[in-house]
Amino acid sequence: MPAARTADPYRDLDVIDSRAPRAMQGFVALVAIAALATGLWPLLALPALQLTLTLRFGRKWCLPCRLYYAVIQPRLGEGPVEDARPPRFANQLGALFLWGATVLHAAGLDGAGNAIAILVAALALVSSTMGLCVGCIAYRVGAQLRGVRARSVARIDLAELGGTPGGDAVVQFTHPLCADCQELERKLRAQGRAPLLVDVSRRPDLARKYGVGVVPFALSVRGDGSVAGRVH
Repeated sequence: MPAARTADPYRDLDVIDSRAPRAMQGFVALVAIAALATGLWPLLALPALQLTLTLRFGRKWCLPCRLYYAVIQPRLGEGPVEDARPPRFANQLGALFLWGATVLHAAGLDGAGNAIAILVAALALVSSTMGLCVGCIAYRVGAQLRGVRARSVARIDLAELGGTPGGDAVVQFTHPLCADCQELERKLRAQGRAPLLVDVSRRPDLARKYGVGVVPFALSVRGDGSVAGRVH
């Protein structure tokens, strides 16, 4: 029997079962392919509306996700739990492109509309079948640029994070339900580098202050608070 959920899909919104977005992407791919195959371009508005409603009102409006959580997850068990922000960003891009394709078709620009629909269908199909989410990758890259390079996190106040200044430390921004966070913590402890954990669900102010766009995120910090570099 599959293990019990560690994250409630409709309450723990900071994280998500990594398989759930693939259900949504599968729906997007199937409808986009159907629209392209039949020439019924208004079909593109269906996944665009579904994505928009989900983004605006929450996962309870995501019909493919509800199917996953009600039928598939109980049989397969919970998949790896990850930060919900990258797939949310991917859904924003998907909705934007699908609405764009719909508007282009409505304006009579069928070639441009079909080109966008083909791109969305291809990316959604790859995400659904292989788990390669291009929108998620774009979010993580952007988060790293914003959080590390653009803002240039040079110093961290260890005392503010509950640590003891004066000694080197590894600061890990984490979430208690994030599987990747737990794996990184285990890896660091096995290396004898027990991290100073900052739970972003309890301290979103610190996540914003230090530009943490996605977890897990860990930095090696010297005793004087200066950042030596990112820990992977």
